[in-house]
This record gives sequence, C-alpha cells and structure tokens, in this order.
Amino acid sequence: MLSFEHRDVTCCFTGHRPQKLHQPESEIREGLEKAVLRAYDDGFRYFITGMAMGVDIWAGEAVLKLKGEHPEIQLIAAVPYPGQEKNFPYEWKLSYAELLEKCDQAEILSDRYQKGAFHLRDRWMVNHSSMIIAVYNGEPGGTAMTISYAKKESLELRGI
Repeated sequence: MLSFEHRDVTCCFTGHRPQKLHQPESEIREGLEKAVLRAYDDGFRYFITGMAMGVDIWAGEAVLKLKGEHPEIQLIAAVPYPGQEKNFPYEWKLSYAELLEKCDQAEILSDRYQKGAFHLRDRWMVNHSSMIIAVYNGEPGGTAMTISYAKKESLELRGI
C-alpha cells in the first residue's frame, strides 16, 4: 500500500494526450520503458499513473511490462474521479480498463467530476513521489503545470 513513507522510492508520470505529442507513439513507448527500467535500477519500486489517454496509460503499461520480471514493483492508479474514461474512444477505454484491473492500488481522488479534478490528481501524484518522468513538448497546459509544481516540490525530473 502506497504511503508517504514510500515517497523516496515512488515515481509518477506526466505527459500529453496523443493529439499533443510531437513524437511517434513507438518512440515514446520505448523511451518510457527505458525510463522505467532506469528508475527501477535506481531503487524506485512504486509508480503512479494518472490514467489519462496517451503518456499516462503507456507509462502504466511500461511499468506492468517490467513488473513481469520484478513482481515487487507496485503500480498505483491515481484516478481523478469515477468514470474518467467515459468519453475516451473505444480503444482507449479498453486500455484504461485493462490497466486499471492490473494496478496494485487505485486511489480515487474525488467522488465525481469537478473543476480542477485533474489538477488535484496531478498534485496528489507529485506529493506522493520523489521523481517524475515527463513527456513534454513545451506547450502550456496540465503537463507544464505538473512539471512546475514538481520542481517547486524538489522532485527529480527525468524527461523522455
């Protein structure tokens, strides 16, 4: 079970949804797999995904791939509210459901959608981590705000 006492061995992810990415999916997935392996080699055992389309789901899948070889790894879903995936395209809904089912823990941060739900989720992830792996294209938005907050909170930042 994730707690603040595990913060020093916990890593979270931030990154864009697919439509904002400037790299091919295959490159991002490969970069995430390498970053997760490096984090594991550096002692990280808990990984938090925000469960959004794109980088969050791909990062969770990269963690699960490594967990197949290292079962002590824990994957935590930070779900901003139930039904987050309601408006996802069908393929993303499938990926979301499969990933959520395989997570070791799910933290549901609000009982319903509300303004700022994703911002609260991002802060929760940063507050429980000591490192963040980011896929960032330089544009303003949630990823930029999460990186800024992570820097303020002195998290180690690793980019893809």
